[in-house]
Amino acid sequence: MADFAHVITTEDALREIIPAPRGSGAWDKSLDRIDPHAAAFIATSPFIMIATTSTGGQMDISPKGDPAGFVHVLDDHTFAIPDRPGNGRADTHRNLIDNPRISVYILVPGRSETLRINGSARLVADQWLLDELAMKGKPARLAIVVTVEELFFHCTKCVVRSNLWDAGSWADTSGLAPLGMVFRDQLKLDVPAEVVEAGLEKDIATRLY
Repeated sequence: MADFAHVITTEDALREIIPAPRGSGAWDKSLDRIDPHAAAFIATSPFIMIATTSTGGQMDISPKGDPAGFVHVLDDHTFAIPDRPGNGRADTHRNLIDNPRISVYILVPGRSETLRINGSARLVADQWLLDELAMKGKPARLAIVVTVEELFFHCTKCVVRSNLWDAGSWADTSGLAPLGMVFRDQLKLDVPAEVVEAGLEKDIATRLY
């Protein structure tokens, strides 16, 4: 493990490196509701990430994706995220049962700004909502209903620095192992990587919804 000589442990030390924002703009940009701009951004997003933690400190970040508009704004304080078939771990769900605190990070391809929402969440199984969140004729298995407490747009610098949407700047991925090989090696499976890969492809073909 690396040994570090200068570890920041107080806010005073932090502020020597990162000065507090000048004026009130950076602090005051937070809203406690979904305004029309945020609602439009949510309706255009095909991909979000959800962060949760249990009261015991078990952390999780889970991606969710569907065609744009899959997250439904229910009112100016509430939105619903559909749950689709996954690997069954239910890390997000178990955390939310234990601790309802949630943070949601929302992206729109081609846009440099992102949307951050913090609040609390419930796991909802009302059939009318699951039907409303249906995709390809299949209702959502469950809905994560988020009550907004803090919402703000994040500035564009991190996306600009990363050239996230510029395919010409992306790193060469040819040296990365296929996921089937990764799972075989990490789980120490006694089967060819091609067999694992075929299983993953079958899961995508038959269990998206």
